[in-house]
Amino acid sequence: MAHIDGMDTFVRTLVAANDILKKAPYKQFRQQHYASFDSGQGKAFEDGQLTLEDLGIYALSNGESEQKSDKQKQLEGTINQYI
Repeated sequence: MAHIDGMDTFVRTLVAANDILKKAPYKQFRQQHYASFDSGQGKAFEDGQLTLEDLGIYALSNGESEQKSDKQKQLEGTINQYI
């Protein structure tokens, strides 16, 4: 009986994950959060053209970047709606 309950839980989890990926604004949040990897130094790092040491040198010479809200609480609330 326990294995049936486990499978039911697994299926509900898969349905929730599918809904989050298909219906929720999760992809938009993710795209905005990692936007710095779409161009410039972030893209070069993602493509394997820069090392962490290279990024460290870049960060030291350019100063701290502007802090942006990643809207963690809003994303958590959105995910909780589907669970």
